[in-house]
Amino acid sequence: MSRGRSDAAEAPGLLLRHLRAQNRPLSAQDACGNLQPNHGIGKTAVLKALEQLVQQGTVREKVYGKQKIYFADQGHFDTVNEADLKRLDDDIAALATRIQNVQQACRPLEAELKELTGSLTTPAMRSEIQVLKEECAGYTEKLRKIKSASNHVTPAEKDKVYSERQKYCKEWRKRKRLATEMCDAILEGYSKTKKQFYEEVGLETDEDYGVTLPPPTMALLSFWEPRGKSCCWHVGTMAWRSS
Repeated sequence: MSRGRSDAAEAPGLLLRHLRAQNRPLSAQDACGNLQPNHGIGKTAVLKALEQLVQQGTVREKVYGKQKIYFADQGHFDTVNEADLKRLDDDIAALATRIQNVQQACRPLEAELKELTGSLTTPAMRSEIQVLKEECAGYTEKLRKIKSASNHVTPAEKDKVYSERQKYCKEWRKRKRLATEMCDAILEGYSKTKKQFYEEVGLETDEDYGVTLPPPTMALLSFWEPRGKSCCWHVGTMAWRSS
């Protein structure tokens, strides 16, 4: 007898034992999934075995819409009295309490494991310490050179730079506002788009060069940028090209 025929012949007995052991409703797909890994029984063999068991009366079939479920005939099982049911309920409650206690005891262990897992190992810690020592030595040498330099910026020079920054940023904001207002006034009677207007008169914006008005802590001055035969003087939000 081939292996396939042997499995098909054994399927009803295996399936009946499985349904009685589970003692709960199962679909044909569930039963096949449970038996396939260990016994290699396919879905076709499971369906045939279920039909055979239903005809024998050892398995019951219930239809819910398009779904069929199967469960072992309850007449096979011994009748359980009230005392046995109460004992089972007490056992379930005791096991549930035990599970809860074990889970509570595991929580601090899980937290400790998570902390240890996220911590560096001893070799990794030693390597990290060596890297930090080298960085610290580099910074110490850099600080030594800065302190020994003779070209320190005096407080007066620093105040002068900050003052100039404020002046240039203020002028930038002013020119940006004036240029924008002027262009908006022209565009009110202009028949084309703003982009076409800028192209016709040769205007370039800060956005064209990816720059923005700096915050108060930065200093960004207008500059003269040579461009081959033509140059651009960037002022505020606009830049006029001169050939």
